Amino acid sequence: MKKEKDDTEKEIELKIYSIATSITESIIFLDESNGSKILPIWIGPMEAQAIAIRLSGFPSPRPMTHDLLYSVLDNLGYKIKKVKLTDIIKNTYYSILYIEDAKGTVIKEIDARPSDAIAMAVRYGCPIYINEKTLNKVQVLNKPITEGEVLKFKHELKTLKPKDIIEQLLNRQKNKPKDSKQKKDEDEDEKKDEE
Repeated sequence: MKKEKDDTEKEIELKIYSIATSITESIIFLDESNGSKILPIWIGPMEAQAIAIRLSGFPSPRPMTHDLLYSVLDNLGYKIKKVKLTDIIKNTYYSILYIEDAKGTVIKEIDARPSDAIAMAVRYGCPIYINEKTLNKVQVLNKPITEGEVLKFKHELKTLKPKDIIEQLLNRQKNKPKDSKQKKDEDEDEKKDEE
């Protein structure tokens, strides 16, 4: 289980901006609420469907896995207070579900895949956060500014394939000089992985 190192680190709230999907893979775009970054996360098509169905407001005829987990927690008197993306290691994101009891006391922090954490967040209507260190480590897209740019970007998302986004991020990474703090953080992560 990947635990967060520093619980006092600044949390940045994210909202679901869009989901792009193909037969074999999907990307969920998380929008920095008070900033200009959009974070793409690759997820499985089933998880994308679980998120999209809940966002659409149309109930599935039978409970899906995330609906079942929601029902179990609800019947036991628990709820998810928030979810947080806590780290990325070798292109794999880590996240935590914060579960609280009826008194509002956080009683458990549960390791979860980000796709499952987000699927539960949309069922509970709870916030999604990322810690600042993780957001500074990942490749992001810049949010469109004007209304015309937003419309164009949303239109492009509908036809964009995951490989197109990978190419954009790789090209951006090649052209982006690393600052000394980012280089130091990456070196520390590599040392931890080797241990």
